[in-house]
Amino acid sequence: MTILGVDCGSRVTGYGVIEARDSSCRLVDYGVVRPPGGAPLAARLLFIHDALRDVIRNYAPEAAVFESIFHAANAQSALKLGHARGVSVLAAAEAAVPVFEYTALQVKSAVTGYGRAEKAQVQRMVQSILELAEAPAPFDASDALAVAICHAQSRRYAEATAAP
Repeated sequence: MTILGVDCGSRVTGYGVIEARDSSCRLVDYGVVRPPGGAPLAARLLFIHDALRDVIRNYAPEAAVFESIFHAANAQSALKLGHARGVSVLAAAEAAVPVFEYTALQVKSAVTGYGRAEKAQVQRMVQSILELAEAPAPFDASDALAVAICHAQSRRYAEATAAP
């Protein structure tokens, strides 16, 4: 199963694509979407949408995964983050890619075993799980990969515990 994880932001949106087979995950691609600095919010949102649409077209994921709860320093930041998340989910919905959501606690627990792990811990565990020579950077990208890994593990657990 090809899984797209997305870590939304209005200035930087991370994405990570993994291939989940049996009990392992393999890196396909990861990166960040950086809208032009100083661009108005509407232009940044369009840039994010179009970039994620291209990622979806390139990799044809069978699932798009997002964090369900986000934290923001203030209401204005929360609104901008919500807009970025909305256009990101829209890109998946337009391509008929099923959308899944996990809390930050679920993602960190799935990847590190500890729901309050720091970003650097998550990054190192993503590196280990995907058997990468270097830690995926920046944190936006490693967080997106972590969300995708969380979905892979949750899907495996659901399949293993499904009634026959």
